[in-house]
Amino acid sequence: MKNKNFLKENNARHLWHPMAHPADSLANPPDIIVEGDGVMITDVDGHRTVDAVGGLWNVNLGYSCDPVKAAIAAQLDKLPYYSIFRGTTNDAVIELSEMLKDFFAPDGLSRAFFTSGGSDSVEIALRLARQYHKIRGEAGRVKYLSLKKGYHGTHTLGASVNGNANFRTQYEPLMPGCYHIPAPYTYRNPFNETDPEKLAGLCLAALEDEIRFQGAETIAAMIMEPVLGAGGVIPPHESFMPGVREICSRYGILLIADEVITAFGRTGSWTGSRHWGVKPDMMTTAKAITNGYFPFGAVMISDQVAETFETDKTGKGAIGSGYTYSGHPVGAAAAIACLKETERLAVKDNAGARGAQLYEGLVALKEKYEVIGDVRGGHGLMCALELVSDRAAKSPIDKPTIGKVHRTTYENGAMIRVSGNNIILSPPLVLGAEHVETILAALDTGFAAIS
Repeated sequence: MKNKNFLKENNARHLWHPMAHPADSLANPPDIIVEGDGVMITDVDGHRTVDAVGGLWNVNLGYSCDPVKAAIAAQLDKLPYYSIFRGTTNDAVIELSEMLKDFFAPDGLSRAFFTSGGSDSVEIALRLARQYHKIRGEAGRVKYLSLKKGYHGTHTLGASVNGNANFRTQYEPLMPGCYHIPAPYTYRNPFNETDPEKLAGLCLAALEDEIRFQGAETIAAMIMEPVLGAGGVIPPHESFMPGVREICSRYGILLIADEVITAFGRTGSWTGSRHWGVKPDMMTTAKAITNGYFPFGAVMISDQVAETFETDKTGKGAIGSGYTYSGHPVGAAAAIACLKETERLAVKDNAGARGAQLYEGLVALKEKYEVIGDVRGGHGLMCALELVSDRAAKSPIDKPTIGKVHRTTYENGAMIRVSGNNIILSPPLVLGAEHVETILAALDTGFAAIS
């Protein structure tokens, strides 16, 4: 590692950071993280904190998962790369596809298409949805539906179905034919409805209204997160996703569950869809599939969709999408080891227990600090605090104030993530009860600093 002075002097000078203004990064250099072990990270100055961000929703097993590291090293020694484009494959990716078939069997998903990450997975799923309908002779089904506040990556198709202006406006015009439905967001919604069940019903009615307006025969797929993540951790009422499933089935529209964040235990269930008892037609995954140790993702595909492709006699079923690193043997080896460890540790159970502890602690902080307008969570280890300058008006807090909360919280032992006026918490799923208390104590100090 270069010495500390070199790293600080060159911090952000020659590097543009995702989701950040280059000028902000120069004026406020990012924290330089140099070590990680367990659920802890250490910066260049030796300051050690609990990582309440979990890398970026993905380091479910922590930073010192030896079986995954060993699998990567062994695969590098054996076969560091080979393409799985038509005509060749590798042993690791075959083994992984079989394991994923078993893991996702309760979700009704049995085929895998491998990618390099979450945005790739979304792109592939949306493309496959259009292709599915073309194979079936319904070439007019080309439109997509999604939720406002939803996040589906940064590729052009994914950005087009994103429901947050922060990820769209600088790059518009995006893809035509993408339409957004109100999210079941009880704190802010166009219906001024605070009852979660009633709001779910209103959003479902809006979905069906949009389908009728567009014409079901023009719509390829609906894509949604079972619990909205980057949009501010918005869990729907239990009736919502089953309602979406029923409507999509009735109108012949494919349902794509975007589980780049929620798959592999984060919600307290092995998948977010399973949490609500829903079987999607396709599911996008990435992030925790390799614990963040290798860029890798997969689109999981249902038997029904798979049969349409596999029995095609027209040639339209030939897949014309893929990536150089699709099915990378090192990524596949990492995913195999990660899946085994994920199941061995039953991380979904710990996510449920520690998530409940964290959520209860955040609710207690809301009682203490007026700046906390809303607390969202209660579904595993994904929580959010929405900060306001006025509770009655729900006016979003200003950037310098939430920045002070962030900095003070970090200095007192917890790395948190700020997104707009939200603080998002997505720690590793191997978090201990004592780590939850550290996060809560650090947040308490952060809010005290602005009170």
